[in-house]
Amino acid sequence: MQKTKIALVVSCLMGMTVLQGCNDDDDNDHDTPPPAATTLKGAQATVALLETSDLHSNILSYDYFKLAEDKSIGLERTASLIAHARKQFTNNILLDNGDTIQGSALADFQATVNPIQCNQTLAIYKIMNLLKFDGSGIGNHEFNYGLPFLNQVTNHKFDVDGVNSPASQPNCSGPQFPQVLANVYSAKTKQPLFKPYKIIDKQITATTPDGKMVTSTIKIGIIGFTPPQILNWDKRWLEGKVYTVGAKEAAEQYIPKMKAEGADIVVVISHGGLDNREYSPSMENGSYHLSKVKDVDAMLIGHSHDTFPNKDSTSAQFNIAGVDKVKGTVNGIPTVMSSFWGKVLGVIQLNVTYDGKKWVVDKTKTVVEARSTQNADKSFIEVDPSIAKAIETEHQDTIKYVKTPIGATDFNMSSYFADVGDPTAIEIVNQAQTAYVTHYVKANLPQYAQLPILSVSAPFKSGFAGGADYTDVNAGNVAINNAADLYLFPNTVYAVKVAGSDLKNWLETAAKRFNQIDPNKTTAQNLISTFPGYNFDMFTSADLSYEIDVTQAVNNRIKNLKYKGTAINPTQEFIVATNNYRASGGGNFPGLDGTKTIYAAPDANRDALISYIKNIKNMTRVNNGSHRSWTFSPVTTAGAVIFTSAQNKLAHAQAAGLNNISLYQADDGSGKGLAIYKIDLAKAN
Repeated sequence: MQKTKIALVVSCLMGMTVLQGCNDDDDNDHDTPPPAATTLKGAQATVALLETSDLHSNILSYDYFKLAEDKSIGLERTASLIAHARKQFTNNILLDNGDTIQGSALADFQATVNPIQCNQTLAIYKIMNLLKFDGSGIGNHEFNYGLPFLNQVTNHKFDVDGVNSPASQPNCSGPQFPQVLANVYSAKTKQPLFKPYKIIDKQITATTPDGKMVTSTIKIGIIGFTPPQILNWDKRWLEGKVYTVGAKEAAEQYIPKMKAEGADIVVVISHGGLDNREYSPSMENGSYHLSKVKDVDAMLIGHSHDTFPNKDSTSAQFNIAGVDKVKGTVNGIPTVMSSFWGKVLGVIQLNVTYDGKKWVVDKTKTVVEARSTQNADKSFIEVDPSIAKAIETEHQDTIKYVKTPIGATDFNMSSYFADVGDPTAIEIVNQAQTAYVTHYVKANLPQYAQLPILSVSAPFKSGFAGGADYTDVNAGNVAINNAADLYLFPNTVYAVKVAGSDLKNWLETAAKRFNQIDPNKTTAQNLISTFPGYNFDMFTSADLSYEIDVTQAVNNRIKNLKYKGTAINPTQEFIVATNNYRASGGGNFPGLDGTKTIYAAPDANRDALISYIKNIKNMTRVNNGSHRSWTFSPVTTAGAVIFTSAQNKLAHAQAAGLNNISLYQADDGSGKGLAIYKIDLAKAN
């Protein structure tokens, strides 16, 4: 009997090769051998990787700018997809790609207006804890509020300049799941700012070759990466405090360690899209090259606010060699990108087999999906009611904040027709930036006092997400939420000194917003390209004028560029007010790489705008919404030139004096609340 007990203990100590029959119970001692143990070799299971990405603190299906429900967004709807996936796949792991803590009025309220305390959990992390996330990566926007804030809300005890030493830092509330980032290092310690990777032990259910259900542990390793451009985009917070290393190099350094520590599956969480150009350690979108690193089993990608897989996608990054936009693979690696703001849940079904020593992924049986919160009939799935309940206080506090009145306007300020010349949502931003920089230069930079000061801004909301994705501030009282609608991002004011040639190159890049139009083509042509609206920088000053000739190729479209009626000399110098993103290289505008910055302000563009509106109090169309620096070069086209905007908004174009705009099609058929409009380029406005 004693020999029997010893044999049973030995069987139990065999670990993962023995799953059942390991019960050492004195009451069941007997002289006959125990039944044969069920071995794991050959067992199979499906493990589902679930991804959210670019949530940007959009927890509820609510637009704080419009103070209204928006069913197309919100983690509270993604939560329902998560619950369904968990029922479908017993074996699952829920991971977030990053860009999590910034991007909504709620996020700004908790970070800058009424900063949360150490013993409080950021609202987005509170909900992610509630949903039992297993891990996450770190996006570029995590750094927007600075290292002390990020350190506190993640409870990571950074050892960097500008933050108290780790030994003196209290334990703060934060995410109850590991966060990983392998390519950002502390300049002080030369060590990763976050843990570069984490191996998560997950209990799974598997089926043995003889059909029996068994339980076991699979080790899932996660490793994270973020764009190196954080050093430019958030230079004011990060300069001299952190540095980046190449994503590919970091992956090649750490993934072998993950495997050596027993990782069965290696999951790359890359906050970047796909770029198959020659690899560079400074690549913004390095995921394509990460897919080629040895032992990568799956990739969760993001940053581009796009959806993958998507068989109908026209996005350039999903139509390059090695990318299968139908199956959802990149160089054979299962890959998913789950849109933004909670619109999509990424699902990668991995079929795994135990080979006697470890779990092995069979990529031939992998299924990759992007599950939308919008149903086929254009309705939306129901919310998880527990989410709103959990952050009711934070939600109501944010609403109170954004309702604070700051001024009034006698005209509607919208971006519905900003692409074709309406300046009503742009000019007030440019005026605020100009006033801010002018005041600073006068007081602190007398060497530049004689230079003209201009300003550029862009239509940050230009329909990317549908008809509701436009700036729209009604005539009447203007509140903080309206200012946040006019200036969506928490950028800070920057001033750059540029030459006339730089100015032209800047505008040539912005003009990539338009497709090249063939005047002789008789069929309808789309005016707007895939170039992002938030990069369509424009001036709205009576002092500056230029034309955009959309019949010409890229980089040859800006005509008749003048300042106060005189052609601008290529060597003539200007100061241009912009934001930290653009001044530091965001958008890849020629010459704008941080070297031309003469002032990096500590204040947000949005705060400068709020202060400006408070100061002038009453905005009028004549003074604050009618100055347009640019027009299209007149051209007669044989066919229609068309573009999309929100439905039923033609009156906005007419009120702005755009009399060459007409309705072409009341519904574009996308189900996103968009109509098709026509522009007559032969008519100048």
